[in-house]
Parts: sequence; C-alpha cells; structure tokens
Amino acid sequence: MKKLETGDKVRFLNTVGGGVVKGFISKQLVIVEDEHGFDLPILVSECVPVETADEKKPVPTPPKQTPPPPEVKVDRSKTAEETAEGEQITACLAFLPTDVKQLSNSSYECYFVNDSNYHLFFNYMCRENNTWKSRYNGSIEPNTKIFLEEFDKTVLNEIEKVSVQFIAFKHEKAYRFKNPCSVELRIDTVKFYKLHSFRENDYFEDDALLYYIMQQDVPERELLVSAGDLERAIKEKEVAERRPRIQRIEKKEKNKPIEIDLHADALLDTTAGMNNADLLEYQLQKFHEVMKEEIQHKGQKIVFIHGKGDGILKNALLKELKTKYPTCYYQDASFQEYGYGATMVTIK
Repeated sequence: MKKLETGDKVRFLNTVGGGVVKGFISKQLVIVEDEHGFDLPILVSECVPVETADEKKPVPTPPKQTPPPPEVKVDRSKTAEETAEGEQITACLAFLPTDVKQLSNSSYECYFVNDSNYHLFFNYMCRENNTWKSRYNGSIEPNTKIFLEEFDKTVLNEIEKVSVQFIAFKHEKAYRFKNPCSVELRIDTVKFYKLHSFRENDYFEDDALLYYIMQQDVPERELLVSAGDLERAIKEKEVAERRPRIQRIEKKEKNKPIEIDLHADALLDTTAGMNNADLLEYQLQKFHEVMKEEIQHKGQKIVFIHGKGDGILKNALLKELKTKYPTCYYQDASFQEYGYGATMVTIK
C-alpha cells in the first residue's frame, strides 16, 4: 500500500465516512478532515486511499499561482515539564462564575483541565434528545487548562447531559499506551445557584465546580440514568426492606465484630446531585466516625464493607489506616462471607 501523504483522499476501513489527510500526529496516527470540516484523529491502518494528491486532475488553464506559504514546523524541543504523578491521567471540566458576588445574575466560564504528561485530542459535547452536539474539539498540551466557552443561565439546560471523549499521546517520545476515554456526565444545574458548590481546588486561584472525567487513569462511571432504571430502582426499594445505615451485630460474645456497610445506598437516602468525589468524601467521613467511636476498645474487630468495584474506596480506607491509625491491624475480611468486598480492622 502506498504511504499516505498530506492531501490524499481516504475512506475509513471499519466505519462509515472518510475525508482528506491534513497532517500527521505520529507515524501511526493521522489527522483527517471529514466532509463536515471536523478534524479527526485516525489510525493509519484504518485509512484506505481513494485518491492520492498527485492523482487529482489539474484545472485547465490554471490562473497564475502564488507561491505557497512556508511550512510551519512546531518546535517540540521545549516540552512541558513532566511529573511522576502525570503518568496517570487526571482530567476534568471546571466551571467558574464570572461574578461570584452576583451569583444569581452571573455568567459562567467552562475549562477543560489536563492534569497529566500526555497531549489529549478531545471532543466536548452536549446531548440534544437522542443526538449529540459538539461544543468544542481540539488538542490540549500536558499539564495545562484550556478555555472552552462562556455561557449564561439560559444555557444550563443544554449542558445538563454532556460527554467528553479523548485519546492520549506524546510527541516524539516513547510512552505507555492509554485506552481512549469516553465518559458521559450529568451536570447538576442546581449547583450553579449555590455558592458553596464552588470550592477551593488545585487548578484555579478562584473557587470552581469540578466534574472529573478521569482520575489516575480511571474513567468516571456513567452518571446518566434512564427512566427505566429509575422505575426498577423504585420497585426494588418498595419490595426490599430498607437496610439500616449502620448495622451493628449484637455482641453475644466479647469483641464480636462490628459490621459497617459503606455502600452509598446504605448511608444515604439519595445520591442526587452528588458526584463520585462527593460520595467518597461522605464514605470516608462515616469511616472516621466509627473509628473514633471504637478506638478506645482494644481488641475490637470492625468489618468495613466497601464492595469490590474498582478499588477506589478500599484503597482510600487503607491509606487512612496507614496514616491516621498506624497502631491498628487490618486484613481482608472473610472471603466466604464477603468475597473481596470487605476489610477487617482490629483495634490495638
């Protein structure tokens, strides 16, 4: 197969569509402009040449040609400073009011934050009925933030359901492969009316409302809930007896283990308006309440049920135990009773 060149017309091998080659990100990744004018990153192996640049028919009696502008080469010798933490991708959307003192009348700025050592080629979209509309697409450099848009409260309904997709790469250097990311988020528009929703953060001097897309290479779970899911959840709640928020096993013998369920549905009546970071903060707060209550009871065993999941809650508990309760002993709880979903702590 002939090597692709800028100006070649191609069609996509495994999907509908095609376009014209505009440039190259790397030897394996090419930028194709589709029929709608969007620049798409496509693997070279997924492109089938239809018409090469030198096969295009010349225009009869062409007018006098002006010399083309010189090719602009990007100097990549001065790369952004990399960090050890940046090898795991963390990315988020950030919303900031333009006038925090007049929140009821303020407009808002939206930024995309790339907290990693990778370049991200991304697309920021909002949902319109059963279709999607791109609000911004482009590339962002490592360890930077980029302004996406400014909007007022009349636009809040449009961004209630958004999605961000991106691919990660590095220029002219070896790097670890990262899976393409595609995350859908439900933006709680009520928070834009509440001052306490905008909090201190690591990325801006001003308080901001953050929605994480990925944290340490782990994409956020999809937060969009269908009407069918809600109906099933309501029926299940009506049939099942509601579990108590904290279950304590009666002590029929000395130092009988205490069982604490940290699942969100066991601690809260509803998680509406809470993102994953809010839930984790609440679960850790309950963990510390129990530990402070039982810390004087030497020999007491406590089983914290955190579920298997993606391990974020379990890892957070282990970190808190190491740093704030170093004298306590901890281990995986009974596999027969809890599988991999619980940790047992012994007060020492």
